[in-house]
Amino acid sequence: MPSEAALTNDAPLLLREDVATEMGGIARLTLNRPRQYNALSAGLMSALQAEIDSIAADPSVRAVIVEGAGRGFCAGHDLKELRAHSGDRDFFQAIFKQCSRLMTSITALPQPVIAKVHGIATAAGCQLVATCDLAVADEAAQFGTPGVNIGLFCSTPMVALSRAVPRKQAMEMLLTGDMVDAPEAQRLGLINRAVPAAALEEETLALARKVAGKSPLTLKIGKEAFYRQVEYGLVEAYAYAAQVMTTNMLARDAEEGIDAFIEKRKPQWQGR
Repeated sequence: MPSEAALTNDAPLLLREDVATEMGGIARLTLNRPRQYNALSAGLMSALQAEIDSIAADPSVRAVIVEGAGRGFCAGHDLKELRAHSGDRDFFQAIFKQCSRLMTSITALPQPVIAKVHGIATAAGCQLVATCDLAVADEAAQFGTPGVNIGLFCSTPMVALSRAVPRKQAMEMLLTGDMVDAPEAQRLGLINRAVPAAALEEETLALARKVAGKSPLTLKIGKEAFYRQVEYGLVEAYAYAAQVMTTNMLARDAEEGIDAFIEKRKPQWQGR
């Protein structure tokens, strides 16, 4: 059976462009199935997983942008691929396990990940936006978990969505399948910024550059701590965070940052 890439004229399922900045690189990952609204096929998820794994081991990358080619960000899972395996429990378990591993890998990635969203971000595409650490969207972008409309509740997208937006609003999106526009998504906390289409590229890159200019060690420590502490109770969260701050305070970059602030100069990060 020919590979998915072969069936699409050998076009790569995922594109990568590295953008150099003064402090380090920004990896731009573009979902490249535009005719399918970048639906997350097994092949595309494998390609994205491979890049995430590579970036995790590459200290020269300071930030990551995930975006979609064509008219939309991501329409979720590839429904034609799912239907082609009708009744195959093993395939369904494997595909949803693969997606879950991909999402948790993004959360565990030391570098911050920014979703750059245009068009639609639905079902697992909405899950991907909710999973990314930050998100900037075109004002015309639409978000939703419409699985309920086709008899397939968005249970795995629910995990990320319910951790990004308030419970009642998450349930309304999941139970009705209604779409949410970018300004409302920003109000709910699903995205950070809703900007005019003409400003989407500039605003996303500006945010990525700002993040990339921070100490990579500090970002790694802080990102891991953020996602761990939100699962704890208040007392446990404070105890854990105090330990993290103690470890962070002993790092060379913390010493450098404090010295630079006192001396009114730009810090020189060493990542240690």
